[in-house]
Amino acid sequence: QVQLVESGGGLVQAGGSLKLSCTASVLTFYAMGWFRQTPGKERAFVAAISWSGDGTRYADSVKGRFSISRVNAKNTVFLQINSLKPEDAAVYYCARNRRTYSEGSANTADYDYWGQGTQVTVSS
Repeated sequence: QVQLVESGGGLVQAGGSLKLSCTASVLTFYAMGWFRQTPGKERAFVAAISWSGDGTRYADSVKGRFSISRVNAKNTVFLQINSLKPEDAAVYYCARNRRTYSEGSANTADYDYWGQGTQVTVSS
């Protein structure tokens, strides 16, 4: 069974930064994604990275502020969050694409393993 564990969430002032981490038992050959969810809303795409790390994609709302990266040797994916806004507050989830050698996808249906989430709270 594949396990994904997120960490790095917390309470940050607007304008501040956080770095989220996601460690998986196996992720080397899979694209990875970050999504976020607030109460009463569907899970929304944030960022994704290809299996090789050469390709990334972002939701329009986070472009220029968020950066996704990975270290395959450590089975870890990161999400650097800068210039936090109150609307960035959410539970952030990482997910592993269901296919090997995959590119990043914004579609939740393309992911089959999810972490438990880490809370990001932004104070204004």
